Amino acid sequence: MSISKKQIVIFITAFLVVFGFFVVSNLVMAQGAPEVEERKAELEAELIELEREIAEKEAVLATQKTKSQTLQNEVNTLKTKISQSKLKIKVHNIEIKKLSGEITQKEETINTLTAKMEREKESLGQLIRKRNEIDQLSIVHLILSTESLSNFYIDIDSFASIKAAVKDSVDEIKDTRAVTGVEKEKLTEKKNSETDAKAELERQKRAVEKNEKERKKLLDASKDKEKGYKAIIAEREKKAAEIRSALFALRDTAAIPFGVALEYAQLASAKTGVRPAFILAILTQESNLGQNIGSCYLRDTKTGDGVGKNTGRFIKRIMKPTRDVKPFLRVTKALGLDPFNTPVSCPWVIGFGGAMGPSQFIPSTWEMFQSKIAAAVGVAFPSPWNPKHAITATAIYVGELGANKGGFTAEREAACRYYSGRGCMDPKVKNLFYGNAVMEHARNIQENMIDPLQNI
Repeated sequence: MSISKKQIVIFITAFLVVFGFFVVSNLVMAQGAPEVEERKAELEAELIELEREIAEKEAVLATQKTKSQTLQNEVNTLKTKISQSKLKIKVHNIEIKKLSGEITQKEETINTLTAKMEREKESLGQLIRKRNEIDQLSIVHLILSTESLSNFYIDIDSFASIKAAVKDSVDEIKDTRAVTGVEKEKLTEKKNSETDAKAELERQKRAVEKNEKERKKLLDASKDKEKGYKAIIAEREKKAAEIRSALFALRDTAAIPFGVALEYAQLASAKTGVRPAFILAILTQESNLGQNIGSCYLRDTKTGDGVGKNTGRFIKRIMKPTRDVKPFLRVTKALGLDPFNTPVSCPWVIGFGGAMGPSQFIPSTWEMFQSKIAAAVGVAFPSPWNPKHAITATAIYVGELGANKGGFTAEREAACRYYSGRGCMDPKVKNLFYGNAVMEHARNIQENMIDPLQNI
């Protein structure tokens, strides 16, 4: 088979294009490479040491938290005991008050009985004296007196009856007073017992309160230690985040080398069925293979506003607050990046920006595919700024949009949906231009960059 001059010219031209691309890429990467690599090595070593310190302090903090919790439990137990003691003391106070009232009543009763008995004794005394007077009168005197003898004997009988009644009353009062006195003594003993029990409870309560104060002091000291460890961890984590951001900046200051991008695209193609040229076309259209990963920083998590990366100028609608801010904060936190110094895309004339990494995924969409991306690349948490992860994510997404079917129409339709979520012919968004641009990139990459490498 003879080869025409035209075919030779096309082959040489393609070879020179590819060769020139790799030469330029290597020159760009070589400039300042030793310094960049040296700086990266220093930062990575420092990051490893910081992460070791953070893990160490977190372990100490966990132990300290356990101690604090133990002390807190002891304080809570002591507080419960104090509350119980207070209730018991209150019960004893009520009982003592009740007994004091009953003792007072008994004392009043005894005083009343004593007074009554004294009156009865006085009456009995008067009767006895009167009887003695009668006994001392002679029979002659009684005969000569004007009173009749019968009245005399009536008086004697009356005196005797009254005397007996008074004596019975005095005896009864004595018995009642004696019983009341015994009851008073019993009440007094019970009151004393209650008072002693109350005093013992108060002593125990004071001891528990003293113990509680000591435990509180230990708890406060333990909490202070916790704060100290937390402050150290926060300071180390802040510094680690700064280092990660610096490493991120060093890593992504230039586009992904085509050879590396093609390798990742081929791996992603094997998993999804989407051809490599189309995957790379999407990345070329979105970020020129990672060269333009965003020129804006988020600043306000409530409004989604921010500033320009290079100008510092205020820019509205960096990110849709109700849809993408929280996912963005979760992604950057999981990756140890500073969300306010991680570049994202700026907004167009209408709509919002906020797209991340070489594939320009918006945060909410990235979270939707996060688990699939993680499974495909074999990591726990994929990064939209990692070239391999980003290229794989694009392949998975456009594959689900129909690009894995192959063919111009299917791929262009997937590109349009990748851009706006709507088909190329949707009159509301008019995004056919994007699909056509991607397909032109795909043609160029396939014919002028991939095919020559494969000697096609």
